[in-house]
Amino acid sequence: MFRHLYIYLVLFATLMMAIGGGISIFMAAADLASPPAYYQNYNEFVDLKKSENGKNSMEYTEEELRKQFEASVKDHKDRVKDEAKNQLIKSLGFIIIPLPIFLYFNKLRSRGEPQ
Repeated sequence: MFRHLYIYLVLFATLMMAIGGGISIFMAAADLASPPAYYQNYNEFVDLKKSENGKNSMEYTEEELRKQFEASVKDHKDRVKDEAKNQLIKSLGFIIIPLPIFLYFNKLRSRGEPQ
């Protein structure tokens, strides 16, 4: 009785881990395919740069500000994609590691039941 309960609990836990890993893989793949938008618009970026400069700092030209903003957006997208790749690899662990345990305990379950 307790042996069967233990086997079913292990099967349930490993199955939930694999399902969670699959969901996480899907979410990471979605972030990789279409990264979330940059949170700051150009006007907010310009206002922030002007407030950082203060009165003693040299002012940026409009072209320099536009280049800095575009570089900031590109860096954000690259960072999100790198994080998505990292999450994808981590999520694979939630499928690869519990899978052999699930298969082993499933074999124990089928052996223990009368046919």
